[in-house]
Amino acid sequence: MPSVESVAREDLILFLNAAFACTGQREFYHTADEQRVSVQFLHAYILGNYRRLYARTLAAGINDFNAAEIIVNLLRSGQDTPVAFRAEENALLTVALGRLPPQRGWKLITRLRQERINNRRTRALVRAYTLGQRDLTFQAVKYRRHVRAAAVHTHLSLPGELPAFLFGEQQKVFRTPLLETFRQARYSHQAVYDLPFTVAQGMAAKHGIAPSVFLTNIAPRLTERERLRVQGRSDGKVEVHPERLPLTALCSYVLSLPTAERHERQHALIDWLDVAARQVLRRRPLPLPEGRTAAVLDNSYSSSGSREKHRRPLALALASDWLLRSAVPDDTYRAFWTHPVSSPLMVRAQGQTNLTDRFLDALEWGAQTVIVVSDAVENDPPDIFHAAYLAARRLVPNLSVLHFNPVFDAEMLTVRPLSAAVPAVGLRDADDLPTAMGFARFASGQTDVGDLERYLAGRVEAFLNTGRAHVDA
Repeated sequence: MPSVESVAREDLILFLNAAFACTGQREFYHTADEQRVSVQFLHAYILGNYRRLYARTLAAGINDFNAAEIIVNLLRSGQDTPVAFRAEENALLTVALGRLPPQRGWKLITRLRQERINNRRTRALVRAYTLGQRDLTFQAVKYRRHVRAAAVHTHLSLPGELPAFLFGEQQKVFRTPLLETFRQARYSHQAVYDLPFTVAQGMAAKHGIAPSVFLTNIAPRLTERERLRVQGRSDGKVEVHPERLPLTALCSYVLSLPTAERHERQHALIDWLDVAARQVLRRRPLPLPEGRTAAVLDNSYSSSGSREKHRRPLALALASDWLLRSAVPDDTYRAFWTHPVSSPLMVRAQGQTNLTDRFLDALEWGAQTVIVVSDAVENDPPDIFHAAYLAARRLVPNLSVLHFNPVFDAEMLTVRPLSAAVPAVGLRDADDLPTAMGFARFASGQTDVGDLERYLAGRVEAFLNTGRAHVDA
């Protein structure tokens, strides 16, 4: 019978893998509803049984979707927090909320209001978040409904003209330039283009401004992600600067280009990918052992992802390939795509999944470390990687196989492994690959729950040291 410690370790590994990979969005094999139901069950289970470790996973590099879920769940059940852990939990909540992208942070606060979570700690956290914004006026214009919800929910007195802007008469003339611009945009077409894009978009629709005219005039104010989002429907009026994108987003951009254009612009694309990969490695080097390293990368049809996450698994495989190319000398690294390509820039999602042949190719080349990036749904032939791995382990001394899976399996409640002997680690973004490689030793079962607790405690210390002061409540 498994010990209590081993059950706890497996439960936490299961949850962390889900928190790395699951975003509650549709995947190739599962609907969004299936994803959400499964991950919410995991949250409830871990919160009920391991509250302290559940809170500490906020520091483990999990994705924003799951961080938001943890914040809401901890605030909802604040009465269950042990007194000795309350200060640390408050600090984790404060830093985690502050690190969320603004749109997620404000939506979370609106959700707290909708679900009537309004205890003293929640009010203190929301007030600190709201008043701690670097430019609260900009936030109030861009996220007007959410900031108003935060003020009402916590009985917060906002500074300056914000109360009049959020709750007062719209005919009032404001002294704050951005608030006055917003007021004028209700009557003036020209003022619309001085507002944040998402706000200006709504105003333009009210004024009946043609989309082509609007995009031409608003283009100088767009962020890179906004440019990427609207470029497809701008008919060339919005120019994208892909060299400014982070590695995974840049890979998604490359994969969105027609093959002929990728070939034509290959020199520029390679330079941009090299720069983006080096930026990731400067922040956090890859902890790779010595010897030859190979990557088995899945570019089967399922790597095309879903409508919400179009080509995301393939972009992650390409980004992982580029990180490894930048981290390892040329003669000690080689990539093996399931459907071989002349250049990684030309890769596309196609056909069945045959990981085992590429795994054997990597071993024949002499790889001692093999990194697999795949959703682990083998179908050509099905489910033979496990047998191949067991045989290879007998023949290749010191063979190390790491499996990173970008897709959460709603039926298994975790990321699907290729073999019981090679546990998978969830991967949301290529920037997280160094963290995921460090976490792989816990998933492999070579450590106990005490090691995992110490690992999380170390992450908490680093997480809090880079965050803000906590809320005393």
